[in-house]
Amino acid sequence: MAESKVRLKLLIDTKSKRVLFAEAGKDFVDFIFHVLALPLATVIRLLGKQEMVGCLGNLYDSVENLSDSYIQVGQNKNILLKPMPPTSVPLLLLNDKPTRKIFYRCGNCYSSSNNVTDDPTAACPNCNHLMNRTLNYVAPPGSVNKGSNEGKGFVKDVVTYMVMDDLMVKPISNISSIALLNKFNVKELAALQEKEVNFGLNEGLKLLKASLHTNDVLTTVFLNGEEIKNVTTSRKRVRKH
Repeated sequence: MAESKVRLKLLIDTKSKRVLFAEAGKDFVDFIFHVLALPLATVIRLLGKQEMVGCLGNLYDSVENLSDSYIQVGQNKNILLKPMPPTSVPLLLLNDKPTRKIFYRCGNCYSSSNNVTDDPTAACPNCNHLMNRTLNYVAPPGSVNKGSNEGKGFVKDVVTYMVMDDLMVKPISNISSIALLNKFNVKELAALQEKEVNFGLNEGLKLLKASLHTNDVLTTVFLNGEEIKNVTTSRKRVRKH
């Protein structure tokens, strides 16, 4: 399956060598908002234990390496190591969450239990057996058709959004753009450059990592030293002509 990518338009200040903001559509904004729904263990697994700040990687390692003989009957290490996000996260291609809603109940005391779960590794509170008997989910009337993008995701697909370098998000407008240039004390409009970029899985992981370490997230993801140098060199060539 081909990797999903979205397009972003960056506004770069070549003088200060930073991304001021990105013009983005619904797909990108849905992605960065849904990052908030990622369980901590999923973030550790996506980025790698060595990339985590502090000792959270060690905590993940401890659970991963703990012998099953020390774990309660009916419990499973994947409950902690591979928790299901409450919602699917676009672009990250997570396989932990089923693509459709699935619920389970206990198969041992099926007729007498009213308990239900969305985690097949959960233990039945009545008999402590796994609740792994599948139930069928019936969508409510008026559900959105699968072929339509309306109603999907988190934000509406009606405007272009402004995503700041520190991931602050707001609907874009001419007034907000001008106010932003004043805020960053941009004096030379000639130093500004637009750049279109692709955003996919690799960039998503870089953004997730950068968001844990810095406020200059978009600059970190999209502008390394070589790229900024090329942008600046390009502008100097234009001026010479």
